[in-house]
Amino acid sequence: MVIKYEPLNRRERIVRLFREAIEAENRRDLETAKKKLDEIMDLAREEEPEFYFEACFRMADIFVQEDNYRGAVKCALRGIHRAPSLDLYRLGVKRLGDILFIMKQNGRLGELASEMDVTLGLIKEDEELHSFALALVRLARGEEVAEEFSLEEFNEVLRNLRG
Repeated sequence: MVIKYEPLNRRERIVRLFREAIEAENRRDLETAKKKLDEIMDLAREEEPEFYFEACFRMADIFVQEDNYRGAVKCALRGIHRAPSLDLYRLGVKRLGDILFIMKQNGRLGELASEMDVTLGLIKEDEELHSFALALVRLARGEEVAEEFSLEEFNEVLRNLRG
């Protein structure tokens, strides 16, 4: 029997990086926090989807703190796209809805009207999420969006943005 020795296994490393990212964020060292979260996303993308999901949304929170709302939306969409369960997928949509509501309250929803092509390309395999993101772009451009989605959370977000 061969035992492969890893000085620090992936999960332990990710947990340590989360702690370091949170500590950096608490010190208001947002650049260090973002670097730690980027490293988590690289480590977790394929094998630890729950950690990837949470890292995306922590990064989105940091972007909101920096008033980088488009970056926050892009991170949220990436997290939702790779959500490992329907429950996390729905939670991610609700969290995205919170970011979008903040954008609307601050008059910044229009920022989603451009430069979303790369993100849209990353989520194109998820037809409904892709269609929802396209609807957000159209809404940000001031166009009428009347489509309905099978996932009620998508419809709820759009109702909140239109209302």
